[in-house]
Amino acid sequence: MRTAAGSVIVCALSGCLVACGGGGDPAPTPPGISDAQRTTAATATAQSTTNSCATIGPFYWEIGDRNARIASGSVAVVGNATTYASNTVMSIASASKWLYASYVAQKKNAVLTDSDIKFLNFRSGYTNFSACQPGQSVDDCVAYASNGVHSAATDGYFYYDGGHMENHASQAMGLGPLQNAALASEIRSQLGNDIAMAYSQPQLAGGVVTTADDYARFLRKLLGGQLQMAALLGSHPVCTNPATCSQALATPIPTTVSWHYSIGHWVEDDPASGDGSFSSAGAFGFYPWVDASKTWYGIVARSAAAGSGYDSAVCGAAIRKAWVAGVAQ
Repeated sequence: MRTAAGSVIVCALSGCLVACGGGGDPAPTPPGISDAQRTTAATATAQSTTNSCATIGPFYWEIGDRNARIASGSVAVVGNATTYASNTVMSIASASKWLYASYVAQKKNAVLTDSDIKFLNFRSGYTNFSACQPGQSVDDCVAYASNGVHSAATDGYFYYDGGHMENHASQAMGLGPLQNAALASEIRSQLGNDIAMAYSQPQLAGGVVTTADDYARFLRKLLGGQLQMAALLGSHPVCTNPATCSQALATPIPTTVSWHYSIGHWVEDDPASGDGSFSSAGAFGFYPWVDASKTWYGIVARSAAAGSGYDSAVCGAAIRKAWVAGVAQ
């Protein structure tokens, strides 16, 4: 598989982004807005040279509903030859988390134990994760470095870390013996074999390599209720901002933002700026979302430096607002 620049992907680092807190209600959808008006507004927002999208290019974006993609575009940058499209293969980092959590929900028919929930909203105490090696199995990764070390001091507290899902996959889901190819096959057995994906390392929280096209298929299944995760969106939320919540210790987004964390995905419900959308941004800038009304999905796709996820989320939220309101942001 190749990146937009054509280089072979050999590793997908973990880490993602976005974080925690309050509770915003979704904005009502104005009546009488056509898809053409929405598309014009979203496109202008994505291509703006003055808003939050102006600094993250180049990137690809799309918005759709449960049936199909409705609007999309590739935003270029002068002097940069990289172009992202819907079929560009890239490492999605922590956008992998939503896929793993949805796999668990599917396997368990949406009936999660208290232990499952604790692992999947990052309160398990497995907070010493570093990385997996490409040729390892899930169990090998758990045994590598400090990945399997439990910390009593963080048990019960929200702590954003890849160790929660890695240890859950080994302890609770029987995925321990699986290496990259077998792991991808197993995840696809529940999410659908129409979703092309691979693992560059056997890391459930951050190892997936895929395309916007394939992730969009997953999001459309959520909107259409074809996956059990549809019923779990926003469920079992925990606060995640250490600056405002005593039950939170570590978050990847600015502590000026307060969202909650649900089952492998964020709830963007900051009381001042949130719209209640569900998302799972990755460290390299891949940002998928479903709006609070569960009507629309969207993606911002790019491959940037680690720590780029929140910037994609801010741009993606502006595109989403433009789509819902029919007014460029």
